[in-house]
Amino acid sequence: MPTLTGPIIFDLDGTLVDSAPDLTEALNRVLSDQGLPSVELAAVRHMIGDGAVKLIERGFTAAGRAFDGNLPQDLRQAFLDHYEDCLTDKTRPFPGAVKALEFLAGEGIRMGVCTNKPAAMSEVILERLGLARFFDTLLGGDSLAVTKPDPTPLYAAIEGAGGSAAPGNPNGAVMVGDSHTDVATARAAGTPVVVVSFGYTRIAPRDLGADAVIDHYDELVPALSTLKVQKPQP
Repeated sequence: MPTLTGPIIFDLDGTLVDSAPDLTEALNRVLSDQGLPSVELAAVRHMIGDGAVKLIERGFTAAGRAFDGNLPQDLRQAFLDHYEDCLTDKTRPFPGAVKALEFLAGEGIRMGVCTNKPAAMSEVILERLGLARFFDTLLGGDSLAVTKPDPTPLYAAIEGAGGSAAPGNPNGAVMVGDSHTDVATARAAGTPVVVVSFGYTRIAPRDLGADAVIDHYDELVPALSTLKVQKPQP
């Protein structure tokens, strides 16, 4: 087991859990309400990663109605309402995730979640899927005034999980994510980042510039051993 000097902070959608089926269901309900055709799950997997508004905009574009200007607030709310109704119908942890989290927890590694999904929804997902027990902290997209890729939520998650997160200093933590947003957040925070290859990204995972890429959670612990994790600076 690698010696870590800080906590491990995980993204949620596309990293810990495969939520694309339920997100697709909610999106298609909104499209149906507007008299538009559904979009396929495979297409939605490449639309996720930049928040609900971007997902809805991309879904509408794929269905043949692009927006000129800002997304109407009522459509965002309709999507969130539909999504809340099916939040964990088909959402599941990715293969090997629970086993990896159990191992890390057994080694005394502290962990947190930093996601752009609303905090309340994220908390429900973690609770229903039995994952909440592994995490010391959860930072959602509405927890602070800014979201990823701003490093502030990551700093807050590191501190919430018992780590040191002085801006501009190596903080001893590691981030695990699946998208350009996660890599950009980690880089802005001076934190090493592991990318999972099975998440939601429009850029090939190995082109995201992460310190390591894993194809299964069985590879996470070995990947952590390859990272250059520095101790927090005073």
